[in-house]
Amino acid sequence: MNIGQAANASGASAKKIRYYESIDLIPSRGRTDSGYRIYADKDIYILRFIRQARDVGFPIETIRLLLALWQDHDRASADVKALALQHIRELDRRLKELRAMRDTLVYLAEHCTGDDRPSCPILDGLAG
Repeated sequence: MNIGQAANASGASAKKIRYYESIDLIPSRGRTDSGYRIYADKDIYILRFIRQARDVGFPIETIRLLLALWQDHDRASADVKALALQHIRELDRRLKELRAMRDTLVYLAEHCTGDDRPSCPILDGLAG
């Protein structure tokens, strides 16, 4: 199948597929005489795996490790779980940061009258 068909089948855009090839996340595929990339069913499974991993927020380098583990049938599931738990800790850290940002903005917005006066606690707060 060509890249458009692979994109439709996998849920990854053609641009993403080209990007994944450029960073060697997926192997470069053969081309037809007219220069079109040719993808097989195996490639679709890999692209779906990558899309799912991206959907839960794994960074590219961790996806690279997960792909290697997925393709290694002698792997220990403990290795996969360790990567997942590490990612959960990172997500928890980011959530904490996002909550703090939100709380700061809520506080500033609650203290702004939002009227015609130039005084603005939001701008003052951002200015430090």
